[in-house]
Amino acid sequence: MTSSQGDVRDARRAATAFVAGEWPGADLGALALVVSELVTNAVCHAGGWWRLTVRRDGQGFVLDVADHSVALPSLRPRRLDAVGGHGLSIVRQLFGPLEILTGAQGKTVRVRWACG
Repeated sequence: MTSSQGDVRDARRAATAFVAGEWPGADLGALALVVSELVTNAVCHAGGWWRLTVRRDGQGFVLDVADHSVALPSLRPRRLDAVGGHGLSIVRQLFGPLEILTGAQGKTVRVRWACG
C-alpha cells in the first residue's frame, strides 16, 4: 500500500488484516502501533510519500516502510517530559532492531516480527 492509496489508519487496517489472516494469535495492537509509528514518521519527517509492505518470511513477518528521504532516522534520548520522539524506541521495544536500507530513491525502514 502507498500513501496515494490511503492514510495511516488505512495502513494499520491493511497490515492487521493481512497478519490476522496468517497468524490468528498475533498481537494486532502491537502491530497497529508499529505501523502507525513508522508510517507517521514517513509522513512527518520524509516528505509525506510512503509505501508499506508486509510479508510472511519463514516463522515471522517482515514489515517495510519506504519513503523518498535520504535522511536516516535517529533514536532520541528518552525524556518522560517530551512530547513525541518516542516512536522508534517503541518500535524497537515491540519488534526488536530496525534495519535501514538506503538507495538512490530514499530509504526503507524494516522490522521483523517472529511468530509465537
